[in-house]
Amino acid sequence: MAVPKRRWSKARSRRSHSANYKLKPLNLVECPQCKELRRTHKMCKSCGYYKGVEVMSVE
Repeated sequence: MAVPKRRWSKARSRRSHSANYKLKPLNLVECPQCKELRRTHKMCKSCGYYKGVEVMSVE
């Protein structure tokens, strides 16, 4: 059976694992209240609404 010659260090294995990790583009939708772009399932930062309900008052 095959056996590794040397142990991989934590830094080396971390680098190997992170080589396959890619950032995904943000999924943006238009806010129905103010027509600004916002992330899905998040409150709108410009008007403070989420699902038609005011969650935060934005000045």
